[in-house]
Amino acid sequence: MASTSTPMSPGRKAAVAGAVSVGSVLAAGALTTVGAATYFARRVLTPDRQRPDDTQILAVTDDSVTLGVSPETVSPGRYGLWLDGDSGHARLGEVLELDEGSGRVRRELLGVDFGHLAGGFGRWNQYYFASPPDRSLGLPTEYVDVLTELGTMPAWVVPAATPSHRWAILVHGRGARRHEGLRAVKPLHDSGINVIIPSYRNDIGARSGPDGRYNLGLSEWRDIEDAGLHAVQRGARELLLVGWSMGGAIVLQTLSRSWLADHVTHVVLDAPVIDWGDVIAHHANVNGIPAPIAGLGRALMGRRSARRLVGVHDPVDVAKTNWVARAGELEHRILLIHSVDDEFVPVGPSQALAAARPDLVTMEPWDTARHTKEWNVDPDRWERSVADFVS
Repeated sequence: MASTSTPMSPGRKAAVAGAVSVGSVLAAGALTTVGAATYFARRVLTPDRQRPDDTQILAVTDDSVTLGVSPETVSPGRYGLWLDGDSGHARLGEVLELDEGSGRVRRELLGVDFGHLAGGFGRWNQYYFASPPDRSLGLPTEYVDVLTELGTMPAWVVPAATPSHRWAILVHGRGARRHEGLRAVKPLHDSGINVIIPSYRNDIGARSGPDGRYNLGLSEWRDIEDAGLHAVQRGARELLLVGWSMGGAIVLQTLSRSWLADHVTHVVLDAPVIDWGDVIAHHANVNGIPAPIAGLGRALMGRRSARRLVGVHDPVDVAKTNWVARAGELEHRILLIHSVDDEFVPVGPSQALAAARPDLVTMEPWDTARHTKEWNVDPDRWERSVADFVS
């Protein structure tokens, strides 16, 4: 069929060309924004499988180690140092000498657990301990498999010295290991409490979730429920939940969604994620990501239509992780430990939750501990606070 269109005038051609050009730029901009938001969302939800040995070991003597200066290596307290990946481990004490001009800090050497300590590079370990409880703490330990909806997950059980119906479940944080919970074992064990330290989905050495991504506590709580069931089947009548960082978010979802909540009497949260929205905004700001892109990334996480884009099996509704807004739903006594200088999970939501629920939440002031290092800075105080609370 012959065309019946009227030929365009030169002016109209220029106008249309300009409109197409502007539209292309806007479309490209929209695609770039969505792409950046998608990348940001995936980074938040993707487990960190490999972490580099990035702590420089400059010199070693019989009783000290000299390291390159970093925010971690100058922190007060005692810490661990992974060597050659995970093939070695040393324990370090307080700072003995600091020369910021030359970028050197000398710390007390408390011991080499295994492997060879020499010059080169290592990886900072805030857990301090690097082996299961029987080897790191000298406590009888059972290596068990907890049955979950995804299959069995490895866990450590440290039985109380005498038979007890009290059990504590220790929940580590995002990208962390079960070793993170070892710092809490002694005060709980000394209080006559059985301890189980479980894995959850997407941990190294454990089973992956349906999408292989973190769900910020919105699915991980199911694995903690199964650890609790393991304890109940072994005679637990009273449960205590202890969580670090994202482990705190997992604990709070467990209290909200699981039948275990009826058995829980005490909750200890160390540097917990009380509101993932606040944490996401904080990390966007630290990494120079514009607020609109971070906001869109958060929105994409929760949209069912964007599941394939973000790479999640189920939407991740960040609003459900805001326990300042949901403070009225809480029913359990909580000891909240959180340092005011936390650089990874800002302390603001923890303070707001404590202010909103003073009837349930006990929050002690901590400083200079940064993220989840309160025990490292003052282990005696940390253990005393926990022991007093659970007893």
